[in-house]
Amino acid sequence: MTPTRQGSFRLFRFAGIDLYLHWSWFLVAIYGISIRAHRYSSAVWPLLEYLTLFVIVLVHEFGHALACRSVGGQANQIVLWPLGGVAYVAPPPRPGATLWSIAAGPLVNVALAPVLIVLAVLASTAGWADTMPNAYAFFKTLCLLNLLLLVFNLLPIYPLDGGQILFSLLWFVLGRARALLVTTIIGFVGVAGLLMVAVLLQQVWFGIMCVFILLNCWQGLMQARVLARIAKLPRRAGFACPSCHQPPIIGPLWRCDQCRNPFDTFATSAACPHCGAQFPVTRCPECGAARPLGEWVVPGSSVGCFF
Repeated sequence: MTPTRQGSFRLFRFAGIDLYLHWSWFLVAIYGISIRAHRYSSAVWPLLEYLTLFVIVLVHEFGHALACRSVGGQANQIVLWPLGGVAYVAPPPRPGATLWSIAAGPLVNVALAPVLIVLAVLASTAGWADTMPNAYAFFKTLCLLNLLLLVFNLLPIYPLDGGQILFSLLWFVLGRARALLVTTIIGFVGVAGLLMVAVLLQQVWFGIMCVFILLNCWQGLMQARVLARIAKLPRRAGFACPSCHQPPIIGPLWRCDQCRNPFDTFATSAACPHCGAQFPVTRCPECGAARPLGEWVVPGSSVGCFF
């Protein structure tokens, strides 16, 4: 339920992270600029306002991506589209790493808030409302937009940042599957409230955003059910992923690149039992990290007979 690179084009690459912009963003930009035009006497200012909002959203998403990388996760793509931005982050499956990766986005808005507030206050005290009304309206609007983005993103509704922060905090005490289940249930209640607000205010665009949030909340519920089933599967003793420290699930979860048959790499010393192909690294099905099988052996365990 999140945007992909399909229909998007690459703008640039920064710190190893590719930024893509969906073509429909331009249509929404035209609409957004047109409804802001009445606030200014020149068409340049609503354009500048929308582009600055674009930069705020972009910096927010880079906050997610760079924080994820700082804890050893993977983050190499950001897609901007009409409903905002999405940073594709894959932090290590630990509550602390996930919490930092998600919280870093709103923290960017927190850092921007005092700067924009000071600019708005200075514009007001300098009398720009009379002498430079366009500049005054510009700084005042940016200050409000940044605060609105911060407050909205912190709502405890999955998959908003606030919902994912709540999920990470509950993960510490409930475990991953139960935490996501509780978070999505809370999210359904919250999105129902947002839909009522959209109907009362007759805000079609806000209603579309609420439907998107609802679909992602449902997807989160389905993921919670899958995680609950995975948590009950037997694990192989004596091994653990070097990155996320999770013991591997017993079963044919790996597929041979040569013959395409599934197999259990830990039962065959990282060799396909069907065609004999040997694999120098083993990919963790939970965090995606690929490391040599020897690094999976837990120190002091008695399962080194494969080597």
